[in-house]
Amino acid sequence: MKRRILHIAVGLVCLYLLLLGSFFAAVRLPPVEFAGIVAKLPRASMYLFGPAFPRLWQVARAGALDVGEAAPDFDLQTHDHQARVRLSSLRGDRPVVLVFGSYT
Repeated sequence: MKRRILHIAVGLVCLYLLLLGSFFAAVRLPPVEFAGIVAKLPRASMYLFGPAFPRLWQVARAGALDVGEAAPDFDLQTHDHQARVRLSSLRGDRPVVLVFGSYT
């Protein structure tokens, strides 16, 4: 009986690690793809990954820049879709603050 319980426990731990690894791979995808995956997951899965999520997020989304380094150049469409803005065109002109994240 104890051996059977041990096999079940080891199987559950392996399954959890496999799911956690899959979730980590999903977190490393571009944000739009990751959001599409998370939208399809049942709400209960967030309880399963919840304790590990902050650390997974930090590791997966860690950038290669150090504090004080210049941000890489990028080109984005404005919110109203009327123009495009290139970061390098603003460099040296005035201070630029980049805010990433969602405040909704």
